[in-house]
Amino acid sequence: MISWKNTLAIDRVPFHMLSQRIKSLPPLIQPGAALNLEKASASLKNLSVSVDGFDADLLRVLTGSDYVAEQLNRKPQLLEELLSSNDLYRAYAVNEYSQRLAQSLLQVETEAQLHTLLRKFRQREMVRIIWRDLTRSTDMRGTTADLSALADACIGQALEWLYNDCCSHWGTPHSQASAGRAAQPQQLVVLGMGKLGAYELNLSSDIDLIFAYPEKGMTEGGRRVLANQDFFSRLGQKLIQALDSITADGFVFRTDMRLRPYGASGPLVCSFPAMEEYYQNQGRDWERYAMIKARVVGGDQHAGAELLEMLRPFVYRKYIDFSAFDSLRSMKDMINKEVRRKGLQGNVKLGSGGIREVEFIAQAFQLIRGGRDPRLQQRELLNILPLLPETVGVPEQAVIELAAAYTFLRNAEHVIQAVADRQTQELPSDAVGQARMAYSMGFENWDSFMAELDRQRGRVSEHFADVIAPADSAPVSTDQSSEWLQLWTSDVDAAEGEAFFARHGLDNPQQAWKAFSNLKSNRSVQVMQAVGHERLQLVLPKLMTEVAAVDNSAETLERVLLLIQAVIRRSSYLVLLAENPGAMKQLMRLCSASAWFSETLAKQPVLLDELIDQRTLYSPPSKATLQSDLRQQLLRIPEEDEEQLMDTLRYFKSAHVLIVAASDITGALPLMKVSDYLTWLAEVILEEVLDIAWRQLSEKHGVPLKAPGVPCDPDFIIVGYGKMGGIELSYGSDLDLVFVHDADASLYTEGKKPIANSVFFTRLGQKIIHILNTFTTGGHLYEVDMRLRPSGNSGLLVSSLKAFSEYQEKEAWTWEHQALVRARVIAGSESLRHKFEQVRAAILTQHRQPQVLAEEVVKMREKMREHLGTSEKEAGELFNLKQDRGGIVDIEFIVQYSALANAHQYPQLIEYTDNIRILDAMEQTGVIPAADAETLREVYKNYRSVGHRQVLQNRSSVVSPNELEACREAIMQIWNAQLTS
Repeated sequence: MISWKNTLAIDRVPFHMLSQRIKSLPPLIQPGAALNLEKASASLKNLSVSVDGFDADLLRVLTGSDYVAEQLNRKPQLLEELLSSNDLYRAYAVNEYSQRLAQSLLQVETEAQLHTLLRKFRQREMVRIIWRDLTRSTDMRGTTADLSALADACIGQALEWLYNDCCSHWGTPHSQASAGRAAQPQQLVVLGMGKLGAYELNLSSDIDLIFAYPEKGMTEGGRRVLANQDFFSRLGQKLIQALDSITADGFVFRTDMRLRPYGASGPLVCSFPAMEEYYQNQGRDWERYAMIKARVVGGDQHAGAELLEMLRPFVYRKYIDFSAFDSLRSMKDMINKEVRRKGLQGNVKLGSGGIREVEFIAQAFQLIRGGRDPRLQQRELLNILPLLPETVGVPEQAVIELAAAYTFLRNAEHVIQAVADRQTQELPSDAVGQARMAYSMGFENWDSFMAELDRQRGRVSEHFADVIAPADSAPVSTDQSSEWLQLWTSDVDAAEGEAFFARHGLDNPQQAWKAFSNLKSNRSVQVMQAVGHERLQLVLPKLMTEVAAVDNSAETLERVLLLIQAVIRRSSYLVLLAENPGAMKQLMRLCSASAWFSETLAKQPVLLDELIDQRTLYSPPSKATLQSDLRQQLLRIPEEDEEQLMDTLRYFKSAHVLIVAASDITGALPLMKVSDYLTWLAEVILEEVLDIAWRQLSEKHGVPLKAPGVPCDPDFIIVGYGKMGGIELSYGSDLDLVFVHDADASLYTEGKKPIANSVFFTRLGQKIIHILNTFTTGGHLYEVDMRLRPSGNSGLLVSSLKAFSEYQEKEAWTWEHQALVRARVIAGSESLRHKFEQVRAAILTQHRQPQVLAEEVVKMREKMREHLGTSEKEAGELFNLKQDRGGIVDIEFIVQYSALANAHQYPQLIEYTDNIRILDAMEQTGVIPAADAETLREVYKNYRSVGHRQVLQNRSSVVSPNELEACREAIMQIWNAQLTS
């Protein structure tokens, strides 16, 4: 690519031809280009190149950058060296900056020499970076990555040299020794903030740094002893001087330390505990915003990673934090005022539609949802934007436009700064500067450039307004809003309050006033901070107006205020409702229809986020989509982080149950589909729980062997019984499960810590139950009932298929065979699934004496009714949907009896496990009259529908007997005909 002759230069760059080419430039920029060419002329002597287009590149760079021309004038050999090394036309390898600088620093003996070398190193590399940027030898991200790597190298290598130098004078800082732990040497940790932290440094950016060290202690081994605080403060000062001070050779990077705790008035260096305490107790919203991009750029990387992990809860909240919109909006308002005050409308960073607005859009969603979605816990903006459609529902087209606008604006920023290496984002106001900028950006003239700039900034402004601009006001008149606020802030007695609610149309003023006044007097409300009161008063008038519009307004108010009380200490949820009038409407609609819904939200306010997107709220996903979504979420969590895995599973379940309930309440889903979705959800979760438990155990002990040398695949299944087996789950249903394996119990696992197969599978079952049952901040996944396993609670937790088959064949009671009618494999080995189905079919198709079978079924039913049904005293007043005569269990027993009595002749009776399809098979085979089958189906669906309604109103399964009297009578008649005649 490049030829270089030390003796005789050939094919020299034709200086006169370059002068001629200047005449092809726009007239306004020709004089400047000619002047810069003259400055660089010494660099062109004895220069021989064979790079295609080099002369055009040289002209473009000299036209766009006075800084490069000045550097080539001062260092005539620089261009020759950059070309001979091919550094102008190649990307550096990872860590190449650091390696080059470290090698050069081997010759440095004094701080003065350090300062000189750093500045000369920076000058060389800045010429290279500007050249590559202006000639588009790299793209915008390549430029920012190079600049960030250059800064990392200068910070890291300068710090290392200075640390060693300081240690030679004052000793090495150590932690304090304690019981069982010797004093440990310590290093400084340098956090890079802002664009440096995100690998997004611009051509003339300053660098925002924070200094920290692990813990208090003293130096050891030096001529003097210093406290660690003093040592690291002095080291930090020296590092700032090495980077920031202006010498005859210029500076390295302008260094800003104002983002540290307490700002300019705070200590230069803080210990980790002091950092954690500050952010926990005094950290402000803008500091959360700043910390998103924090990265360890120098010093002890391992300790720095620990510090960032300590600070992560401050930045990323575990709940949905819509207060981020409010704080970012306030920050933007402050910026806008500064823009107006200083006349910065032409600023491509701070002006309307500028770089900062794109950053705010991405970071708003990072702050709001980053605690729940680790994918959003990244630093680089162009890595975050593509995630927004999937994570927060931002339209794909909006993301495409924002990314394009951001790239355009950053390129414009670089062109502005390439001129003189000045930290500015202001568009040029003079005609020459404008012509030069248009040329460097690839436009024919300033007008065409401005047209494109305005188009890009207009898109940013539009999307920014959609995300962060003030939320649309809910339809509340000013007078009405004022009245509700006056009621809230005034000292009103019960009579006045009830009269107020009556005037505003609430159906039970006494009940409404009691709920309202209880919230006013609540202790949590009394001790709220000012910002919490502001947020509550912002949302309360809108909320009360929506409540007054529903039919059961007083009841709905009770339910909604229960939620408000639950979120008082996390008032960002109030902001969520204020920011999203649509979510407020959905909340009212669903809480009006369901007490269960409001209590679920009060227990888990994080689920409020699900109300925002109505496209998903009333459209439960398919099972395949559930599987894919859950798998993707779990893939983003470290396998060893069991707590986060469990939290993710719990949120996933709660969110999707809420979506199903919303669809159920509004009639978007029929009864059978509700149970289908709830069952699919449980299936998907069980599949993943088995996978997690298997992976954790097999990593520790290895995979169990099915036979010598043959690993299991996993030869383990989870069998669902009852509602789970029958695809009939409801809200809050527990899971009746049985675990079965098919491995040789006498063999061992094949890992470094082998255990017997029987022990492995027992622990596997225990681990599954632990993940499902453990109560965390997100509640539990499911209550698990294992009493249907062979021998019940006294039996083994996990049975081999052989033992299961033998038990069912020789020891199982009739009621256990009834339960087997509704048993199916939920998760696990496909081959074992087929074997289990064969065992199930063999048991259920045995020939049975109908009369004996009927007696046993009736006997078991009477026993259940005696223990679980309504007492004789209450029988005339109450009807237990499930357990009383003529109820759900009677239908289930009729179905199970028919299956057991006739499956030997009609195996299609046990093909399915749900009652409806078994009833269909009973009708088709003629084991029950068609009219009776239709009655059983319709009554069964009616009972389940009533049961769902009771659950959603937080009521028991006991109803008035008159409500379903005809249904009961019909079922009792069929019962008598089938089982007692």
